[in-house]
Amino acid sequence: MNKKILNLAIPSIISNITIPLLGLIDVAIVGHLGAVEYIGAIAIGGLIFNILYWNFGFLRMGTSGMTSQAFGRENNKEIMSILLQSLAVALFFSSLMIILQYPIHKIAFWLIEADNDVKKYALDYFRVCIWGAPGVLMMYCFKGWFIGMQNSKLPMIISIFVNIVNIIASLIFVFVLHMKVAGVALGTIVAEYSGLLLTVILFQYKYSNFNKYISLKESIHIKSMKRFFSINKDIFLRTLCLITVTTIFTSTGARQGKLILAVNTLIMQLFTIFSYIMDGFAYAGEALIGRYVGAGDELKVRQAIRGLFTWGLSLALFFTLLYSLWGNELFKLLTNDKEVHIVANQYFYWALIIPIMSFAAFMWDGILIGATQTKIMLLSIFYSMLVFLLIYYLGDALDNNNSLWLAFVVYLFSRGAAQTLMSRKVFFSKKSQA
Repeated sequence: MNKKILNLAIPSIISNITIPLLGLIDVAIVGHLGAVEYIGAIAIGGLIFNILYWNFGFLRMGTSGMTSQAFGRENNKEIMSILLQSLAVALFFSSLMIILQYPIHKIAFWLIEADNDVKKYALDYFRVCIWGAPGVLMMYCFKGWFIGMQNSKLPMIISIFVNIVNIIASLIFVFVLHMKVAGVALGTIVAEYSGLLLTVILFQYKYSNFNKYISLKESIHIKSMKRFFSINKDIFLRTLCLITVTTIFTSTGARQGKLILAVNTLIMQLFTIFSYIMDGFAYAGEALIGRYVGAGDELKVRQAIRGLFTWGLSLALFFTLLYSLWGNELFKLLTNDKEVHIVANQYFYWALIIPIMSFAAFMWDGILIGATQTKIMLLSIFYSMLVFLLIYYLGDALDNNNSLWLAFVVYLFSRGAAQTLMSRKVFFSKKSQA
């Protein structure tokens, strides 16, 4: 079982680690332009697109879980129908985002309070990046489908390609053409559509035999689409809770000033690195659990769960040690602002606590997506969001950054704890073992 987990997880980890590395490089690029406002602009701009794109996380997660179960049942027609449904939804909503971009950025900057200079550069970032929405959402669909097909190598190839193109393009636009924050955004656009083109090419190379199962009329029929949305509604609502917490966290940091915003952005980059490593194993969970559920093999489902948690705990301990030894050196790579370094060191211990407190939530997310037990995901994050808000208001997080981080860390821990309690009845009760 460990071999199967690693065969799926390692390519996903390589794929995922390029994403936070890209974020680190974006921050590093603007962090060396000589203005703290640029770091804040990347944080705010990134938050806005996280809010937009996270709403459609079901295009990856739901597609992965549904496809892996269809793969376990060896139903090729259903496998292809799921991809077509996902792509149709992606095209519709990404087009809607482009059409409604003006009210979207108006509402976003009304909700997120920040320094006027930060908002100015964040708006430059938004106006360019919004045009990449179709490329981003369609790649979500293909990535989830590839993972459901037990293939994490193609997403790895695509992610590496996208991020290399993004880094090179951003460096050229910023340092050669002197486009500042807008240059980082334009580099992102170039990479996103280059990645989509490569995705289609690889699909045709590897899965051209599935073309014969394409039936737009049957796949996008209203009854088929209703089933697609009914399965994914819990993931969508769960994502709204995730966005609520993240938005409150970032906007509260912004209200405490551009220095605290910059510091929180740096610490969050360390959490982001860890989270994408964990997601690699979560993706393995999606593929394996979905496959075994589809095939009706309960013994292998439980074996996969135990294997995933063994790896999750081991990596949490490893990252705690890694950050304790070299975390401050990573800060120095991201920015040369000495004031930011000094303040960041005052909050650094939060980066050490996060891995142990959060790994269970990542593991359960992958397991529950594969089993399509999305109601547990929704309920657990809703309860955890309430815990976050309680600590947030009782701890006076508006004026105390430590209270803000405490609320966030307890929220991460409570997600995993709630999922563990609720999932035991599904996977380890006497009824499930019968």
